[in-house]
Amino acid sequence: MLLAAGEGPPAFLTQIAALVVAGAVIGYVCARLRVVPIVGFLLAGVLIGPNALGVVREREVIDAAAELGVILLLFTIGIEFSIGRLMSIRRLVLLGGSLQVLSAVGVTTGLLLLAGVELRAAVFTGLLVSLSSTAIVLKLLGDRGATGSATGQTSLGLLIFQDLAVVAMVLLLPVLGGGDEGGGGALVRALLTAGAVIAVTLVVARRVMPPVLEAVARACSPEVFLLSVIALCLGTAYLTALAGVSVSLGAFLAGLVVSESRHSAHALGEVLPLQILFSATFFLSIGTLLDVRFLLEEPLLVLGAVALVLVVKSVTTAGAVLATGMGAATAASAGLLLAQVGEFAFVLERLGREEGLSPAGLGEDGSQAFIAATVLLLVATPGLAAGGRSIAARLSRRSPVAVQPAGAADGEAASGHVVLSGWGSAARHLAAELTGSGVEVVVMTLSPDGAAEAEDAGLRVVRGDSTKAPVLEAAGAAEARAVVVGDDEPEQAARIAAVLATAAPRAQVVVLAPHTEAVEELHAAGVADVVVADRTAHERLAQTVLRRLRPGTPPPTTVVDTARVVAFRASPETACVHAPVSKPVLPNAEGCTECLREGTRWVHLRLCTSCGHVGCCDSSPGRHAAAHAGTEDHPVMCSVEPGEDWGWCYLDRTTLEPSSASASA
Repeated sequence: MLLAAGEGPPAFLTQIAALVVAGAVIGYVCARLRVVPIVGFLLAGVLIGPNALGVVREREVIDAAAELGVILLLFTIGIEFSIGRLMSIRRLVLLGGSLQVLSAVGVTTGLLLLAGVELRAAVFTGLLVSLSSTAIVLKLLGDRGATGSATGQTSLGLLIFQDLAVVAMVLLLPVLGGGDEGGGGALVRALLTAGAVIAVTLVVARRVMPPVLEAVARACSPEVFLLSVIALCLGTAYLTALAGVSVSLGAFLAGLVVSESRHSAHALGEVLPLQILFSATFFLSIGTLLDVRFLLEEPLLVLGAVALVLVVKSVTTAGAVLATGMGAATAASAGLLLAQVGEFAFVLERLGREEGLSPAGLGEDGSQAFIAATVLLLVATPGLAAGGRSIAARLSRRSPVAVQPAGAADGEAASGHVVLSGWGSAARHLAAELTGSGVEVVVMTLSPDGAAEAEDAGLRVVRGDSTKAPVLEAAGAAEARAVVVGDDEPEQAARIAAVLATAAPRAQVVVLAPHTEAVEELHAAGVADVVVADRTAHERLAQTVLRRLRPGTPPPTTVVDTARVVAFRASPETACVHAPVSKPVLPNAEGCTECLREGTRWVHLRLCTSCGHVGCCDSSPGRHAAAHAGTEDHPVMCSVEPGEDWGWCYLDRTTLEPSSASASA
């Protein structure tokens, strides 16, 4: 609807626009300075927050967008994970997570008691300190592709337990505040409810969701698929929140549900743009909480809080990781990666304030010091993570054999393979040629029927839009020897090449173009080889890809002009009856078909005037022209060397001359 005269823009639009504009500008500056964008988002939030420029003041809309960012972030992490991998790190979740939380609470409580803080306030502060930031840790790991590493899976295991522990912590707050409402019984009921929620989710993931997503995908509507996936994410988060479990854990479980279907890469590709937008909003919103004036007025208090959290979290986390049997390198890396206070601590602090609790029992000053220390540690986390990796690298050199959590190595991404975009006629023909040559093939397609057909052919299939980076990543495009687009329009092929330029810059892209006008555009988009479609295009596409897979093979001495039409007739002096007098033939390859497939070279090329097969001469190691003449009963061959126009009959052992049709061509 139109704004009435004199009315300004809606208040929420001002807040959201300020956040997005600030995020875009600061994100660009960070990218140019090679600074982790999360740091820029936090600092931008500080700048535009109510305690600085005051652009953002109303927190209701901002908090909602930030919460949605956390939900989508955990949802995408769940999609990239799997239930099998979750079960493989259950020791890290249960043993490592419980040790980390209990030791962080215990050490913090002990230190504050020695400093004269009252017991209830000390325990409350310990609960706050024990939680790490799921959002920033998993974002950093995801950006580096390290979620499946030893440090990544160890950190994820501890974070999952922390999310579960939040349920118990919330129920403990009334006890600490002196208003016990149910005590131990309520705590047990809440933990049993959380366990039941997880169990039901696992059953749904394995039994119910795969056929549901398959039915949605068969609608072949990107809008329906996206809406269905988002509905699953938000619906699961809502139901888990009703059961008393954190929405972030619910979103992670929803991601696990999707990860068990064959459409996980497709779902990740569709959701990722939204996740990026709302995750940035979350980090910006955290920055708006910092009161710069309090930081300047009480620097020692804030720095003391930072030091307490940094030492306690890094030491207790490293100790918990070591207790699970992991190596010192992983312990050091995870210890510094988790050495901050998490976003759910803000929620816990707010609920504690309602019960008369405050960090270190300092009232409003304690709350401000806690917020300032948390924001500063979140800003420092990328640097701490880099320091942890450096320490881990030194420790690994001293002790090269390290314990890895089960499932730490994905083992899913292929290497040395060829990725095919789509499953049309060109892809089917090329897949047969490549597999016949011993080359592994991975197919990306949105078509449920095409995916089923490719799987029936024994190929690995990634369901999803090949212009989406997560789909290309799932297909192993970065490790592939070539990415081939054989059945898509040039515009689609150019988009795939553009995405690969960022996601997998070393990938070699080969495209079958429908017409010559598209060649220049595709080369400009970064396509390595373009094959123009004609009736021999499928064969030439296969030969082009095979030739690119063998960079060590010397280039052929000659290449056939595939537009040259050739026909031969017997000389009047000869009695050869095998020469095809009126059957012009178009060569079906640019070189010897067998030599291209085997990766060998030839001396001269010969063309079969019966079917267009191109083979090598009798002076070549393979002698494939003669072999073809014998096996196919096509005795007449001709030379396709530059300047030569003679033919030869292998049966009559006689020379042939070109017909008038060939000469005119």
